[in-house]
This record gives sequence, structure tokens and C-alpha cells, in this order.
Amino acid sequence: MTFLIPSVYGHTTPHDRVRNRGPAPAALCAAIGDAGHGVEIWSGYTSRAGPDDSEPCSAVARVISSGEPLDIGRLIFAAAHPAMLRRLWFSVGDGGDAGTAALLKASQYGIPQPCRPADLPAEITDPYVFPYLRPGDPQWQALDTALARCRGMFTDLGLIQPRGAG
Repeated sequence: MTFLIPSVYGHTTPHDRVRNRGPAPAALCAAIGDAGHGVEIWSGYTSRAGPDDSEPCSAVARVISSGEPLDIGRLIFAAAHPAMLRRLWFSVGDGGDAGTAALLKASQYGIPQPCRPADLPAEITDPYVFPYLRPGDPQWQALDTALARCRGMFTDLGLIQPRGAG
């Protein structure tokens, strides 16, 4: 199973919401791995930039390959550490080609957009793309709601069984 976890969120998003987003997918990815399924995790951003916000800009990086052991710390950093966006992805955007960097800067680092399967390499088919983090998203307000959100999502995908199912 391949997941794309957007690192993008608005500057008004409380850091506790960002932090709550990481442990839930990490715990459930560990359960998927324990069940014998491979898990590949990507992180990235999609943005619109330019004078009329019509230029798509995106970048992704593989965090965990399906053939390697699940590194929970690396996954939590990618999904739930404010520095992932603020330090890593801003520097990737700034360090890109001059035209893209200028577009992003002109748009104050762009306007967050949902990541898309097309942001991933062409050989990846049928990934699950997490929604990007919005300041008012209720599912990330606390760890228990984050776990419930991810448990429901993974159950709907058929990767784990509902609680109480045997």
C-alpha cells in the first residue's frame, strides 16, 4: 500500500494538530506491516503559485520504501513535525529551479492544495492520498480522534479489520 502524506498546512494551523497527525498513521502502518502488507510512504506538497495562482508546483520524497523496515521516527517526522514543512519543504522549494522558486516566493510560498496521485512517480498506481491539514480539521484535535480517523480510513481500505471482527 502506498500513502502520500501532504506536509502542507496553513500558518494558522496549531502545532498540536500537526503533531497529532503523526502517531495515528504510524501506529496503523505498523499494524499493516505486522499483518504482512508492504507499506510505502511519501511526503510532499502541491501548491498553486504565480500571479493568478494558476501554476501548479509540487514535490514529493519517499519517506519509507515498501521493502524496508518501518521507521516509526522517520514516519512521525514526515507526518507530524512542524519542521518538515517549515524547514525541509520550504528549502526544497527555494532550492528548486529559479523559475519555480520565484513563483513560490511571489505567492508567499503558494496556496496549499490537496496532493494528487499524479504528484507521485508514474509507476505508483492507486495510492491513498491523505488530505492536507487544515487549521479547523476536527479529526486532528486530539490523539484519540486522530487514531479513530485513521482506523476508519484503513478499515475502509480493507487493510485492517474492524474492531471486534475475528
